[in-house]
Amino acid sequence: MTQKHQILTQLATNYLFAVVRGKDRQDGFKISEACSQGGIKNLEVTYTTPEAGKVIQDLREVLTDQKVVIGAGTILDDITARAAILSGAQFVVSPHFDLKIAKVCNRYAIPYLPGCGSVTEILQALESGVDVVKLFPGGLLGASFIKDVHGPIPHVEMMPSGGVSLDNLDRWLENGAWGVGVGSALTKGVATAGYQSVVTEAEKFVSRLKELQK
Repeated sequence: MTQKHQILTQLATNYLFAVVRGKDRQDGFKISEACSQGGIKNLEVTYTTPEAGKVIQDLREVLTDQKVVIGAGTILDDITARAAILSGAQFVVSPHFDLKIAKVCNRYAIPYLPGCGSVTEILQALESGVDVVKLFPGGLLGASFIKDVHGPIPHVEMMPSGGVSLDNLDRWLENGAWGVGVGSALTKGVATAGYQSVVTEAEKFVSRLKELQK
């Protein structure tokens, strides 16, 4: 199995992605660490986080669990994608589809999950060698979008990001989501209850997923 497909297999097994937007390097690290402690193993450090590359490097050094996969999110161009990969990112996510980013990721055998909101964009992504597309914004498209797309394109793997909550996790799973990205739902209590609140929220998502997968 190639490096790229090993990573994809682990990402799919983990299923839950923590979308981390830190206020600074330390905040990004602490949120990511708390998500991992709570049981979420796919950590997407967004490049809206200051020094995101350093956060990825820090996490790769500290989180040695083989099940943990650390990637880069909100990547807007191929230059940033390459920098993220050299910082240790094991997958790359963008809010849009960019052929140049796809080429860089293919060059380094790193999964690229581009944001797509239409069948046209999904097909463009697939034609570039993308294995999984991110449905963005997930809350706007809705869980039924996956089922609808699987009609004409049954082989495409889709992961929603945005709009995923404990209350609708079952609908995403039932409609065939390959994985789900969870963001603000994990950090809503940080300001008042600190990083332990992130651990608690992550545990809730992991517990709910286990219930649904029984």
